[in-house]
Amino acid sequence: MELGIQEINQKVQNASVFVHDIKKEMGRVIVGQDELIQRILVGLLADGHLLLEGVPGLAKTLSVKTLTQTIHADFSRIQFTPDLLPSDLIGTQVFNPKDNSFTVRKGPVFANLVLADEINRAPAKVQSALLEAMQEHQVTIGDTTHPLPELFLVLATQNPIEQEGTYPLPEAQVDRFMLKIKVTYPQKDEERVILERMALKVVPPVKRVVEPKQILAARHVLSEIYVDEKIKRYILDIVFATRNPEEYKLAKLKPLISYGASPRATIFLATASKALAFLNGRGYVTPEDVKSIGMDVLRHRVLTSYEAEAENVTPEDIVKTIFETVEVP
Repeated sequence: MELGIQEINQKVQNASVFVHDIKKEMGRVIVGQDELIQRILVGLLADGHLLLEGVPGLAKTLSVKTLTQTIHADFSRIQFTPDLLPSDLIGTQVFNPKDNSFTVRKGPVFANLVLADEINRAPAKVQSALLEAMQEHQVTIGDTTHPLPELFLVLATQNPIEQEGTYPLPEAQVDRFMLKIKVTYPQKDEERVILERMALKVVPPVKRVVEPKQILAARHVLSEIYVDEKIKRYILDIVFATRNPEEYKLAKLKPLISYGASPRATIFLATASKALAFLNGRGYVTPEDVKSIGMDVLRHRVLTSYEAEAENVTPEDIVKTIFETVEVP
Protein backbone atom coordinates (compact mmCIF):
# COMPACT_ATOMS: atom_id res chain seq x y z
CA MET A 1 0.00 0.00 0.00
CA GLU A 2 2.97 2.31 0.67
CA LEU A 3 3.98 2.18 -3.00
CA GLY A 4 0.34 2.63 -3.98
CA ILE A 5 0.07 5.82 -1.93
CA GLN A 6 3.22 7.19 -3.56
CA GLU A 7 1.82 6.47 -7.00
CA ILE A 8 -1.45 8.19 -6.15
CA ASN A 9 0.46 11.16 -4.71
CA GLN A 10 2.33 11.50 -8.00
CA LYS A 11 -0.90 11.28 -10.00
CA VAL A 12 -2.48 13.95 -7.82
CA GLN A 13 0.48 16.29 -8.22
CA ASN A 14 0.48 15.83 -12.00
CA ALA A 15 -3.29 16.32 -12.31
CA SER A 16 -3.53 19.29 -9.96
CA VAL A 17 -1.19 21.68 -11.79
CA PHE A 18 -4.11 23.66 -13.17
CA VAL A 19 -5.44 24.38 -9.65
CA HIS A 20 -2.58 26.82 -9.00
CA ASP A 21 -3.32 28.56 -12.31
CA ILE A 22 -7.01 28.97 -11.42
CA LYS A 23 -6.18 30.38 -7.98
CA LYS A 24 -3.65 32.78 -9.50
CA GLU A 25 -6.13 34.10 -12.06
CA MET A 26 -8.96 34.40 -9.51
CA GLY A 27 -6.57 36.26 -7.20
CA ARG A 28 -6.34 39.02 -9.81
CA VAL A 29 -9.96 39.93 -9.09
CA ILE A 30 -10.96 38.40 -5.75
CA VAL A 31 -9.30 39.75 -2.60
CA GLY A 32 -9.19 37.34 0.33
CA GLN A 33 -12.06 34.83 0.44
CA ASP A 34 -9.49 32.01 0.25
CA GLU A 35 -11.87 29.55 1.90
CA LEU A 36 -14.66 30.43 -0.54
CA ILE A 37 -12.34 29.84 -3.52
CA GLN A 38 -11.16 26.56 -2.01
CA ARG A 39 -14.75 25.37 -1.48
CA ILE A 40 -15.72 26.30 -5.04
CA LEU A 41 -12.77 24.25 -6.32
CA VAL A 42 -13.85 21.34 -4.11
CA GLY A 43 -17.26 21.39 -5.79
CA LEU A 44 -15.71 21.64 -9.24
CA LEU A 45 -13.40 18.67 -8.63
CA ALA A 46 -15.93 16.53 -6.74
CA ASP A 47 -18.76 17.15 -9.24
CA GLY A 48 -20.93 18.63 -6.50
CA HIS A 49 -23.33 21.56 -6.77
CA LEU A 50 -22.74 24.50 -4.43
CA LEU A 51 -25.03 26.82 -2.47
CA LEU A 52 -23.39 30.11 -1.47
CA GLU A 53 -25.13 32.05 1.29
CA GLY A 54 -24.17 35.52 2.44
CA VAL A 55 -25.33 39.10 2.69
CA PRO A 56 -25.14 41.27 -0.46
CA GLY A 57 -21.77 42.62 -1.53
CA LEU A 58 -19.49 39.76 -0.46
CA ALA A 59 -18.39 38.83 -4.01
CA LYS A 60 -20.45 35.62 -4.26
CA THR A 61 -21.50 36.29 -7.85
CA LEU A 62 -18.16 37.84 -8.75
CA SER A 63 -16.29 34.77 -7.46
CA VAL A 64 -18.39 32.42 -9.57
CA LYS A 65 -18.10 34.58 -12.68
CA THR A 66 -14.34 34.88 -12.22
CA LEU A 67 -14.01 31.10 -11.89
CA THR A 68 -15.91 30.57 -15.15
CA GLN A 69 -13.58 33.00 -16.92
CA THR A 70 -10.62 30.72 -16.11
CA ILE A 71 -12.21 27.69 -17.83
CA HIS A 72 -12.77 27.08 -21.54
CA ALA A 73 -16.43 26.23 -20.93
CA ASP A 74 -19.95 27.54 -21.51
CA PHE A 75 -21.34 29.72 -18.74
CA SER A 76 -24.82 31.06 -18.13
CA ARG A 77 -26.20 33.25 -15.39
CA ILE A 78 -29.86 33.01 -14.44
CA GLN A 79 -31.30 35.77 -12.28
CA PHE A 80 -34.07 34.08 -10.31
CA THR A 81 -37.24 36.16 -9.82
CA PRO A 82 -40.75 35.35 -8.55
CA ASP A 83 -42.20 35.47 -12.08
CA LEU A 84 -39.63 33.06 -13.58
CA LEU A 85 -41.12 30.06 -15.40
CA PRO A 86 -39.59 26.58 -15.84
CA SER A 87 -39.38 27.22 -19.59
CA ASP A 88 -37.19 30.28 -18.89
CA LEU A 89 -34.75 27.88 -17.27
CA ILE A 90 -34.79 24.66 -19.28
CA GLY A 91 -36.21 25.84 -22.62
CA THR A 92 -39.40 25.12 -24.50
CA GLN A 93 -40.91 23.74 -27.70
CA VAL A 94 -41.52 26.29 -30.45
CA PHE A 95 -44.15 25.61 -33.10
CA ASN A 96 -43.09 26.08 -36.73
CA PRO A 97 -46.22 26.69 -38.87
CA LYS A 98 -44.34 26.14 -42.16
CA ASP A 99 -43.83 22.43 -41.65
CA ASN A 100 -46.38 22.01 -38.86
CA SER A 101 -43.81 20.75 -36.32
CA PHE A 102 -42.22 21.65 -33.01
CA THR A 103 -38.56 22.43 -32.50
CA VAL A 104 -36.77 22.59 -29.16
CA ARG A 105 -35.29 25.88 -28.03
CA LYS A 106 -32.88 25.04 -25.22
CA GLY A 107 -32.69 27.25 -22.15
CA PRO A 108 -29.72 28.67 -20.23
CA VAL A 109 -29.40 25.53 -18.07
CA PHE A 110 -27.66 23.87 -21.05
CA ALA A 111 -24.23 25.13 -20.05
CA ASN A 112 -21.20 23.71 -18.27
CA LEU A 113 -21.37 26.16 -15.38
CA VAL A 114 -24.70 27.65 -14.31
CA LEU A 115 -24.95 30.53 -11.84
CA ALA A 116 -28.39 30.49 -10.21
CA ASP A 117 -28.41 33.94 -8.68
CA GLU A 118 -30.75 34.44 -5.69
CA ILE A 119 -32.18 30.97 -6.14
CA ASN A 120 -34.63 31.38 -3.25
CA ARG A 121 -36.56 34.02 -5.20
CA ALA A 122 -37.96 31.45 -7.64
CA PRO A 123 -41.24 29.54 -7.05
CA ALA A 124 -41.46 25.78 -6.50
CA LYS A 125 -42.06 24.85 -10.17
CA VAL A 126 -38.80 26.47 -11.26
CA GLN A 127 -36.88 24.89 -8.41
CA SER A 128 -38.30 21.47 -9.37
CA ALA A 129 -37.12 21.94 -12.96
CA LEU A 130 -33.64 22.73 -11.70
CA LEU A 131 -33.79 19.71 -9.38
CA GLU A 132 -33.95 17.25 -12.30
CA ALA A 133 -31.02 18.96 -13.99
CA MET A 134 -28.92 18.85 -10.80
CA GLN A 135 -29.65 15.25 -9.88
CA GLU A 136 -30.06 13.49 -13.22
CA HIS A 137 -27.85 15.69 -15.45
CA GLN A 138 -30.73 15.80 -17.89
CA VAL A 139 -33.72 17.97 -18.78
CA THR A 140 -37.15 16.93 -20.05
CA ILE A 141 -38.80 19.23 -22.57
CA GLY A 142 -42.16 17.94 -23.75
CA ASP A 143 -41.79 14.19 -24.24
CA THR A 144 -38.06 14.25 -24.91
CA THR A 145 -35.20 13.98 -22.43
CA HIS A 146 -32.06 15.93 -23.29
CA PRO A 147 -28.71 15.15 -21.61
CA LEU A 148 -26.70 18.00 -20.14
CA PRO A 149 -22.95 18.43 -20.75
CA GLU A 150 -20.61 15.99 -19.00
CA LEU A 151 -19.09 18.91 -17.11
CA PHE A 152 -22.17 20.44 -15.46
CA LEU A 153 -22.19 22.39 -12.22
CA VAL A 154 -24.82 24.58 -10.55
CA LEU A 155 -23.51 27.34 -8.30
CA ALA A 156 -26.43 28.98 -6.52
CA THR A 157 -26.46 32.08 -4.33
CA GLN A 158 -28.96 33.22 -1.75
CA ASN A 159 -29.33 36.12 0.66
CA PRO A 160 -30.17 35.00 4.23
CA ILE A 161 -31.40 38.33 5.58
CA GLU A 162 -33.97 39.35 2.98
CA GLN A 163 -37.13 37.26 3.38
CA GLU A 164 -39.72 39.33 1.54
CA GLY A 165 -40.55 37.80 -1.83
CA THR A 166 -38.48 34.65 -1.25
CA TYR A 167 -39.39 30.98 -1.35
CA PRO A 168 -37.52 28.72 1.10
CA LEU A 169 -35.76 25.93 -0.78
CA PRO A 170 -37.38 22.50 -0.26
CA GLU A 171 -35.31 20.12 1.87
CA ALA A 172 -35.11 17.70 -1.08
CA GLN A 173 -33.44 20.36 -3.22
CA VAL A 174 -31.13 21.67 -0.50
CA ASP A 175 -29.91 18.10 -0.01
CA ARG A 176 -28.76 18.01 -3.65
CA PHE A 177 -26.13 20.64 -2.95
CA MET A 178 -22.88 19.01 -1.91
CA LEU A 179 -21.79 22.07 0.08
CA LYS A 180 -23.57 25.01 1.64
CA ILE A 181 -20.94 27.72 1.98
CA LYS A 182 -21.41 30.63 4.37
CA VAL A 183 -19.64 33.63 2.85
CA THR A 184 -18.29 36.01 5.49
CA TYR A 185 -16.98 39.58 5.60
CA PRO A 186 -13.37 40.22 4.55
CA GLN A 187 -10.65 41.22 7.01
CA LYS A 188 -9.88 44.92 7.45
CA ASP A 189 -6.60 44.80 5.50
CA GLU A 190 -8.31 42.84 2.72
CA GLU A 191 -11.10 45.38 2.49
CA ARG A 192 -8.51 48.15 2.18
CA VAL A 193 -7.09 46.36 -0.88
CA ILE A 194 -10.63 46.02 -2.26
CA LEU A 195 -11.18 49.74 -1.73
CA GLU A 196 -8.00 50.68 -3.55
CA ARG A 197 -8.52 48.17 -6.37
CA MET A 198 -12.16 49.07 -7.02
CA ALA A 199 -11.39 52.80 -6.93
CA LEU A 200 -9.61 52.28 -10.26
CA LYS A 201 -12.89 50.97 -11.73
CA VAL A 202 -10.92 48.60 -13.92
CA VAL A 203 -11.44 44.89 -13.38
CA PRO A 204 -8.16 43.07 -14.06
CA PRO A 205 -8.37 40.70 -17.05
CA VAL A 206 -8.63 36.98 -16.31
CA LYS A 207 -7.14 34.38 -18.67
CA ARG A 208 -8.65 31.00 -19.49
CA VAL A 209 -6.14 28.51 -18.11
CA VAL A 210 -7.92 25.14 -18.03
CA GLU A 211 -9.84 22.88 -20.39
CA PRO A 212 -12.89 20.83 -19.28
CA LYS A 213 -10.99 17.63 -20.14
CA GLN A 214 -8.38 18.52 -17.49
CA ILE A 215 -11.11 18.83 -14.86
CA LEU A 216 -12.67 15.53 -15.92
CA ALA A 217 -9.23 13.87 -15.77
CA ALA A 218 -8.72 15.29 -12.28
CA ARG A 219 -12.06 13.81 -11.23
CA HIS A 220 -10.83 10.40 -12.39
CA VAL A 221 -7.70 10.77 -10.24
CA LEU A 222 -9.91 11.94 -7.36
CA SER A 223 -11.73 8.60 -7.39
CA GLU A 224 -8.40 6.83 -6.78
CA ILE A 225 -7.49 8.81 -3.65
CA TYR A 226 -7.03 6.44 -0.72
CA VAL A 227 -9.47 6.48 2.20
CA ASP A 228 -8.41 4.30 5.13
CA GLU A 229 -10.94 2.10 6.92
CA LYS A 230 -10.51 4.20 10.07
CA ILE A 231 -11.40 7.34 8.11
CA LYS A 232 -14.46 5.63 6.65
CA ARG A 233 -15.60 4.64 10.15
CA TYR A 234 -15.01 8.22 11.31
CA ILE A 235 -17.19 9.60 8.50
CA LEU A 236 -19.92 7.09 9.35
CA ASP A 237 -19.71 7.96 13.04
CA ILE A 238 -20.09 11.67 12.28
CA VAL A 239 -23.18 11.14 10.10
CA PHE A 240 -24.78 8.57 12.42
CA ALA A 241 -24.25 10.93 15.36
CA THR A 242 -26.69 13.32 13.67
CA ARG A 243 -29.31 10.54 13.63
CA ASN A 244 -28.63 8.71 16.91
CA PRO A 245 -26.68 11.16 19.10
CA GLU A 246 -27.34 9.16 22.28
CA GLU A 247 -25.12 6.37 20.93
CA TYR A 248 -22.18 8.79 20.85
CA LYS A 249 -22.54 10.27 24.35
CA LEU A 250 -24.55 13.15 22.89
CA ALA A 251 -27.97 12.44 24.43
CA LYS A 252 -28.41 16.19 25.06
CA LEU A 253 -28.69 16.69 21.27
CA LYS A 254 -31.52 14.17 20.80
CA PRO A 255 -34.40 16.60 21.48
CA LEU A 256 -32.73 19.29 19.35
CA ILE A 257 -32.62 17.27 16.10
CA SER A 258 -35.74 16.53 14.04
CA TYR A 259 -33.93 14.74 11.22
CA GLY A 260 -30.30 13.75 10.84
CA ALA A 261 -28.16 13.67 7.72
CA SER A 262 -29.05 11.28 4.87
CA PRO A 263 -26.78 8.66 3.24
CA ARG A 264 -26.06 11.29 0.59
CA ALA A 265 -24.23 13.20 3.33
CA THR A 266 -21.96 10.19 3.90
CA ILE A 267 -21.13 10.00 0.20
CA PHE A 268 -20.58 13.75 -0.15
CA LEU A 269 -18.46 13.96 3.01
CA ALA A 270 -16.13 11.26 1.69
CA THR A 271 -15.98 12.77 -1.82
CA ALA A 272 -15.46 16.34 -0.61
CA SER A 273 -12.70 15.14 1.74
CA LYS A 274 -10.98 13.50 -1.24
CA ALA A 275 -11.23 16.77 -3.18
CA LEU A 276 -9.69 18.67 -0.27
CA ALA A 277 -6.83 16.16 -0.13
CA PHE A 278 -6.39 16.62 -3.90
CA LEU A 279 -6.18 20.41 -3.49
CA ASN A 280 -3.52 19.89 -0.84
CA GLY A 281 -1.52 17.65 -3.18
CA ARG A 282 -2.13 14.41 -1.26
CA GLY A 283 -3.27 11.01 -2.47
CA TYR A 284 -4.90 10.09 0.84
CA VAL A 285 -7.55 11.55 3.16
CA THR A 286 -6.76 12.62 6.73
CA PRO A 287 -9.18 13.24 9.63
CA GLU A 288 -8.36 16.94 9.29
CA ASP A 289 -9.79 16.91 5.73
CA VAL A 290 -13.06 15.48 7.08
CA LYS A 291 -13.21 17.99 9.94
CA SER A 292 -12.34 20.92 7.66
CA ILE A 293 -15.06 20.27 5.07
CA GLY A 294 -17.60 18.63 7.41
CA MET A 295 -19.48 21.77 8.40
CA ASP A 296 -20.15 22.74 4.77
CA VAL A 297 -21.45 19.24 3.99
CA LEU A 298 -23.67 18.88 7.06
CA ARG A 299 -24.97 22.33 8.04
CA HIS A 300 -27.93 22.11 5.62
CA ARG A 301 -28.67 18.44 6.27
CA VAL A 302 -29.35 18.57 10.00
CA LEU A 303 -32.90 19.78 10.63
CA THR A 304 -33.46 21.24 14.08
CA SER A 305 -36.56 20.84 16.25
CA TYR A 306 -38.84 23.51 17.72
CA GLU A 307 -37.00 23.03 20.99
CA ALA A 308 -33.71 23.92 19.31
CA GLU A 309 -35.26 27.04 17.80
CA ALA A 310 -36.60 28.04 21.23
CA GLU A 311 -33.11 27.67 22.68
CA ASN A 312 -31.48 29.45 19.69
CA VAL A 313 -29.48 26.34 18.80
CA THR A 314 -28.49 26.27 15.11
CA PRO A 315 -27.53 23.30 12.92
CA GLU A 316 -23.97 24.68 12.97
CA ASP A 317 -23.95 24.45 16.77
CA ILE A 318 -25.05 20.81 16.60
CA VAL A 319 -22.50 19.85 13.94
CA LYS A 320 -19.72 21.61 15.86
CA THR A 321 -20.62 19.70 19.04
CA ILE A 322 -20.61 16.41 17.14
CA PHE A 323 -17.14 17.04 15.68
CA GLU A 324 -15.84 18.03 19.12
CA THR A 325 -17.22 14.85 20.73
CA VAL A 326 -16.84 12.02 18.21
CA GLU A 327 -13.49 10.31 18.62
CA VAL A 328 -10.95 11.14 15.91
CA PRO A 329 -8.95 8.17 14.53
